Amino acid sequence: MEHVDLAAGDLLLRPWREADAPAVRDALRDPAIAQWNPQGGGPIDDQSALLWVRRRADWSGGGHVSMAVTAATDGQLLGSVSLHSIHHGDASIGYWTMPAARGRGVAVRAVVRLTGWAFTDLGLHRVELCHAVDNPASCRVADRAGYPAEGTLRESYQYGDGRRHDEHLHARLATDR
Repeated sequence: MEHVDLAAGDLLLRPWREADAPAVRDALRDPAIAQWNPQGGGPIDDQSALLWVRRRADWSGGGHVSMAVTAATDGQLLGSVSLHSIHHGDASIGYWTMPAARGRGVAVRAVVRLTGWAFTDLGLHRVELCHAVDNPASCRVADRAGYPAEGTLRESYQYGDGRRHDEHLHARLATDR
């Protein structure tokens, strides 16, 4: 899959770069990001952050598209948004935002932009968004990004605290637009 840059107003969604590793290291150490986006494999250091960036920058397998969400003006890293488990016209979407970017609609705008691209350019039919029931901020992102709730998945994912959490399942269809 070819890399693309996606403009979203004052945001730019772009492929990850090795130069992003220090900011990613700091982000993955944030308690909220670590809780809801567990990385496993021990503490996040410079090397693990670099490997994280390299894995997400490699779209060659076609199973994921992972993008840095940056300020369009100065390139400051604001968050992450990615499609994963791309298969047979379906995918899942995930995201996180840096602490300083929270409350500004960054995640909503990034999710809306990547979802639109997924339907239009990748030809996907369905994109699912799951989040822990105990993470109401992600539920607000899903709702504001136009992802209707479909149900609750019981103890469906092990998060950063090591416990399995119930998740809300939201989804958008290409025909919802």
